[in-house]
Amino acid sequence: MRRLAPPARRFLARRKGVLARLALWSLAESGQAFLVGYGVARSVDEGFLAGDPRRGLLWLALALAAVLSGAPVVRGVFVQLAGLTEPLRDGLVRRAVDRSMARAALGGPGGTDRAAVSRLTNQVEIARDSFAGLVLTLRSFVFTAAGALLGLLSLDPALLVVVLPPLAGGLALFLFTLRPMAAAQRRALAADEALGDHAARSRAALRDLTACGTGPKTERRGADLVADAAAQARTLAGWAAVRTAALGVAGHLPVLALLMAVPWLRGRGVSAGALLGAFTYLVQSLLPALHTLMTALGAAGARLLVVLDRVLGPAPHQAPDPAPSGTRPSGAAAPAAGPAADDHGTGADDHGTGAGARSSAEGACPGSGTAVPAVELRSVTLSYGARAEPVLDSLDLRVAPGEHLAVVGPSGIGKSTLTRLVAGTLAPSGGEVRVSGRVVTQRAAAELAALRVLVPQEAYVFSGTVGDNLAYLRTDACRGELDAAVRTLGLRPLVERLGGLDGPVRPAELSPGERQLIALARAYLSPAPLLLLDEATCHLDPASEARAEEALAQRPGTLLVVAHRLSSAVRADRILVLDGVRAECGTHDELLDRSPLYRDLTGHWHSGPHRHP
Repeated sequence: MRRLAPPARRFLARRKGVLARLALWSLAESGQAFLVGYGVARSVDEGFLAGDPRRGLLWLALALAAVLSGAPVVRGVFVQLAGLTEPLRDGLVRRAVDRSMARAALGGPGGTDRAAVSRLTNQVEIARDSFAGLVLTLRSFVFTAAGALLGLLSLDPALLVVVLPPLAGGLALFLFTLRPMAAAQRRALAADEALGDHAARSRAALRDLTACGTGPKTERRGADLVADAAAQARTLAGWAAVRTAALGVAGHLPVLALLMAVPWLRGRGVSAGALLGAFTYLVQSLLPALHTLMTALGAAGARLLVVLDRVLGPAPHQAPDPAPSGTRPSGAAAPAAGPAADDHGTGADDHGTGAGARSSAEGACPGSGTAVPAVELRSVTLSYGARAEPVLDSLDLRVAPGEHLAVVGPSGIGKSTLTRLVAGTLAPSGGEVRVSGRVVTQRAAAELAALRVLVPQEAYVFSGTVGDNLAYLRTDACRGELDAAVRTLGLRPLVERLGGLDGPVRPAELSPGERQLIALARAYLSPAPLLLLDEATCHLDPASEARAEEALAQRPGTLLVVAHRLSSAVRADRILVLDGVRAECGTHDELLDRSPLYRDLTGHWHSGPHRHP
């Protein structure tokens, strides 16, 4: 709360004119509150009880006119209110964007800022609406209370002696609950977010949790989060009960006190009209305004504090994390939306949740020749936990420069895990991974980007032109090279439909297959010597997939493909089969002879949904 005070003061200080005009309109509301009770009192004392009904009706007409004058007053208030709420929303949006961009620029272990969309949409609107409600209710209470209390004083000072103590006591008790209740709401919101985040992560990693044997631990963590969320909700409910008690004290005791004090007041010469006017002030002005204020401060005020604390919180300041970023070469600028999707496996089909793939140094894919291998794994082991079964176990793999290798195996066996290890986005538990003779683990992002490109199943495209998307990994590509890539990979119909290379790309309007074609053409143009396709053609028809893979295989460099169809595996020079027990590597015909799993996969492909003649 202390952190929010300085920016709040600066925000209001820059809008003194709006505040002054708002106060002028609100003064009319004070006059309205004053005239309603005063008119009732005078109509009784000077009119009806004095035997002059006409005079009484005139006073009531004045009170009615005061009530009807509220409509233009409210309109004027809302016109001025926009001068406060809209700049607040604009400022919060700028702050949320700056904070999210700062975090994205710095990187770090937390990855992208997944709460940015919530801050830009839901939380900013909550802050705007809550602020508008608070301004309206606080302004209304202050000026209405001023008019009503002035009216009570004008009728008889003794009325204030009766009404003020319970009114002030209930209001003080309510104000006392604001800070602890805001803290309780903040803790409850944090506990709820932690529980939601845990549930989302656990749901996305069910296969990993099962394979690694960490399900019970995750379940216990979830139970702890549920218990913490429940405890915070109970604490919040307790403070809500105290707030309700304060509302009862301030909202009902003044009326009861005034009723009980009628004999005493009558003994002091307070007229019947003054008593009726006092009740009018309480029931029509003071208590409704107080009830609205307490409700707004207790609900909207607490929400506003929590949301402002999150949106205006300190900007990220951690040092940049050298997380691998294989989707762009050194010096290439990132577009507005982060290209993380081009750099990491999608995790949608294969997180390596099967048993470990085991192979000897000579029995897997030793490769041929004495040249430096394009890809080399030396006794690589990967486990997602100290006591979990390894996903890959002592795997040796050598892929020669210019070779086309396909990786096959059941879903969840570790194919995407293998591509992430080769890409350098995942560190092995043991062993060594090399690309072009260089160890990829903990290597700088710019160096990794120069060595390989990883295209995942869910292809990433960004808002911009077709040319911008195609040249993203090779910013110096000329128009002729872009045209050649479009022609080679069969993108001509798509590019023409979008308006040529200068046509705009709207990712939401593209099909998954069209996005994959753009990502494949981008990889084709990349200068990186190694292409990793993690089911990157799964949304293409067989003919388009064949054309794309043949083009990528003819491109200078090495191609490693996680195969989605049998035809994709058959096109490769060699095939690596991961079966959870041992890894087999060879040509299509060799594996049909010695790998029962590959024979089973071949039969499934021939008879299943992936059949291709």
